Amino acid sequence: MERTGKRYRIINTIFLKGVSIILMLYPQYRAEAQYFGQNKPSYRVFDYKVYQTPGFEIYHYWQNDSVLNLMAARAEAWYRYHQRIFRDTVKQRNPLFIYENHAEFQQTTAISGMIGESTGGVTEALKKRVVMPLFPSFPQTDHIIGHELVHVFQYNMLTSDDSLGLSKTSNLPLWMVEGMAEYFSLGSIDPHTAMWMRDAVLTNDIPTVRDLSKSNKYFPYRYGQAVIAMIGKTWGDSTIIKLFRETAVNGYEKAFRNVLGMDDKSFSLLWKMALKNGYKQVLRDSTDNLAGRKIIFGKNAGDMNLSPSISPDGRFIVFLSERDLYNLDLFLADAYTGKILRKLSDRINTLDIDALSLLESPGTWSPDSRNFAFTVFSGGRNKLVIFNMDRMKRKSVIDLPGLPSITTPSWSPDGKYIAFTATVKGVSDIYLYDTETGAVKQLTRDVYANLQPSWSPDGKMIAFVTDRPLPGQTVKFRHDFFNIATVNVENPSRINYLELFTGARNMNPQFAPDGKNLIFLSDRDGFRNLYRYSFEPDSVYRLTNYLRGISGITLYSPAFSLAQQTGDIVYSYYSDRGYSIYLAKISGFEEVPVSKDEIDFTAATLPPMFYAAQNLVDSALFAKYDYFTDITTENYSEVPYKPRFKLDYITNGSIGVSTGGPLGTGIAGSISAIFGDMSGDNQVFTSLSLNGEIYDFAGQAAYFNQKRKLKWGVLLSHIPNYYGFLSTGIDSISIGGEIYPANTINLNYLRLFEDKAGLFAYFPLSQTRRFEASAEMSRYSYRFDQYKTYYNSYGVPFGTGRRKLDAPEGFGMQTLSFAFVTDNSTMGLTGPVDGMRYRLEAGKYFGALDFYTTLFDFRKYFYLRPFTLGFRSFNAGRWGSGSESEEITPLYIGYPWLIRGYERTDAYWSDSQVTGTGIGLDNFFGSKIMIANAEVRLPFIGPKNVSLIKSDMFFVDFNLFADGGLALNKSSRIGHNWFNPSPGERVPVFSYGASFRINLFGYIVLEPYYAVPVRKNTGFSGGTFGLNFTPGW
Repeated sequence: MERTGKRYRIINTIFLKGVSIILMLYPQYRAEAQYFGQNKPSYRVFDYKVYQTPGFEIYHYWQNDSVLNLMAARAEAWYRYHQRIFRDTVKQRNPLFIYENHAEFQQTTAISGMIGESTGGVTEALKKRVVMPLFPSFPQTDHIIGHELVHVFQYNMLTSDDSLGLSKTSNLPLWMVEGMAEYFSLGSIDPHTAMWMRDAVLTNDIPTVRDLSKSNKYFPYRYGQAVIAMIGKTWGDSTIIKLFRETAVNGYEKAFRNVLGMDDKSFSLLWKMALKNGYKQVLRDSTDNLAGRKIIFGKNAGDMNLSPSISPDGRFIVFLSERDLYNLDLFLADAYTGKILRKLSDRINTLDIDALSLLESPGTWSPDSRNFAFTVFSGGRNKLVIFNMDRMKRKSVIDLPGLPSITTPSWSPDGKYIAFTATVKGVSDIYLYDTETGAVKQLTRDVYANLQPSWSPDGKMIAFVTDRPLPGQTVKFRHDFFNIATVNVENPSRINYLELFTGARNMNPQFAPDGKNLIFLSDRDGFRNLYRYSFEPDSVYRLTNYLRGISGITLYSPAFSLAQQTGDIVYSYYSDRGYSIYLAKISGFEEVPVSKDEIDFTAATLPPMFYAAQNLVDSALFAKYDYFTDITTENYSEVPYKPRFKLDYITNGSIGVSTGGPLGTGIAGSISAIFGDMSGDNQVFTSLSLNGEIYDFAGQAAYFNQKRKLKWGVLLSHIPNYYGFLSTGIDSISIGGEIYPANTINLNYLRLFEDKAGLFAYFPLSQTRRFEASAEMSRYSYRFDQYKTYYNSYGVPFGTGRRKLDAPEGFGMQTLSFAFVTDNSTMGLTGPVDGMRYRLEAGKYFGALDFYTTLFDFRKYFYLRPFTLGFRSFNAGRWGSGSESEEITPLYIGYPWLIRGYERTDAYWSDSQVTGTGIGLDNFFGSKIMIANAEVRLPFIGPKNVSLIKSDMFFVDFNLFADGGLALNKSSRIGHNWFNPSPGERVPVFSYGASFRINLFGYIVLEPYYAVPVRKNTGFSGGTFGLNFTPGW
């Protein structure tokens, strides 16, 4: 018989305690992304219809057939254009999701993850779904269609070639992928990218191909477009496709040699020479003579200081900046000194506002300079916020019914109206909001985009930007112009379209204080400069002649502002890959008269300035084109949307087989897959694995519905868990009919099988707040196997055997859980650095374990650039008759992610509390725990704006911390002597120390630390080293 003693009787308790650990849904056992994290709400239910064209299935929900047909025609036109360049065909209709505006695009479920204001569109690889919004103007929307369809053809090339596959995307540098998309959709004549390249020449900071591939210093869209233009104009546009394919197979270094006949170093030198020689003829000098004073720049703000808006009295400036690195925030500064007075974002980003909307929509001051109006994303739409500058608080949030997308507000001189652009069903017009009555009036009515309204000083006229072509103006395949017009506020039918620099992008018009002149931006000579238009006489004057340009982060971002009472102008100037803000008087510019008809885009051309090979891109993009006659709806039809599940994602499967040995034959392997319908409203997650014998099979399947604001799902799973231990015994074995006594060494495998069915749901109130609920039913069963190895009296093995032993009876468990979660924190290099997050949760366990649970976890962060002060209060408890059952593992406060420094329990205390021995181990266990933490976090290695040591790839924080906690049971007494409590008393424990948190390239955060437990008569030398594998709390 084998000698297991009472070990078997302990098995059931061991397993039940193991189950209790699995079931306790406290944060130390959870992934942080499930516990906290921001939401992607569905404020609107999208009832999709499918518009089928020869090449596309357009998923939409809007009613404007004329806009739908125009978008369908442009998608088809871009498809034919890309087809000629790629010499390829997408075999099936490609899915194209188009949302009415950016606020609704941010709610899409076709693409997982959060979508910010700066995202213009997304192309997903497996189903090749293009997901994008309509933008305020046709040129913006059209460019995104052209750009994203390049990615469709790129993915099609990878998936249709057996020698490639999506795994080859890892060989493709981002500058090549996005540079192709920009070059094929914009061409080589692009004033915005050319401005970046001229700056690279003037600062002598022209990257090599290796720099672009290995460093994140250079923006891949702009520099990639310039490199691809160089290849296309030198070797031919079709060579770009060959280079892309070869790079996918062998990487860019071999691809340059095999396709271009030179290595990447030689090409980099050639490109550098082309840039310098190409811009030599247009760069008159090596420096700019800038008007005014530089007031906001890298030393007192960030590297990107954008969208300046000066108050009418000229005293203050509101602007965007990444000064604090982690976000693009709104700041208030003194206009004369540039001193930053306040970070406005901290007082604006309340829990009901999802995000600011300011990249292409700056705010506007009231005429008395006391209020500031701007747009935000809130509740799935744009809203207008009025912020009081005297009290530094939000005055009102204005929801404009029927106008889901609004941009570029402009306050009237009398303070009664705010003019703005609103996009309704794909058409952008100018509206007026009455600040006294709340009434809204539509001012313009046409099919063209009317943008960037600006009032005349007498309030009778509004100047604006339009993409309407002037009479006789040539329209090209790539829409590349904007014109300026004025409208009479009292008689909106009186619109005057100004014939200025026809064919250029004329933007950002603002009336001068005398009302007789317009100040505006134009790229009519390839540079982005300020101009003054005089109504009488009809004439134009160039105010600046800068080698780089006055610009925002995009072409459509307003880049200057004018103070009506003082005539001061603030403008953002691009230089050295950053943006600085300058203050100048209108009279401080050196005016030069220019012809209204003079256009020259030499400076806007990406070198080389000539075509040495076949030109496919520019010849098509800049050819004459009629958008409306291209619409042929006879091949278009609409069908209802029917959800059909297709593969969204699959892991690389693996399998292995082992034979022989005491455990016999085993198999190991796993595979996971996600299936979803085209819209992403319905998803199925599956995972299968096998590790050992056939009954070690594990599987999970979950269905998730996220069509409506209430998101819910169903979970089914079968999970085996097993434990093992060794034992010895005396047994006998039959060999050839003879019975032999033998000693045995037994490997005992105890398997616990968890079969679970569950329901879960969450209800986002906004991006920062949500309710959660779950209900689960679980059944636990056991299997007990013993693997024997037989030994003779000399210790020599001579046989093996196996038998199935009696296992404990199974049991059932049911749980309910409800939670409210808030998280508006800002993530830093290794953890949150600003904002707040908390979780309030209650739960109930039924069945073999019967008790209630509560949880309150509150965390607050104060960003004191560059430091962060972080505080956490974590409180968890079990309540009810079964809360302190011996069958469940009590809560423990000594985990290093709760309190650091108490890992080596054997070195400091006994198992139970004994007078005179210090703190006992039982002091750390209880049915209720309270934890408090405080940290000072300093970016040690990382971006130069905030870190002591600069690095673009490796991020490390240095932290000083203090931790404390208390564990209690129902009968616990809190002791007064915290260093030597009496038996039965509970006392809080504390520690302090220092740590580094190391972000390993976004994959994992490690925290090596040195912690000192606070005990009587110990100093800093009494600490211990440890390691955490979690981001900062």
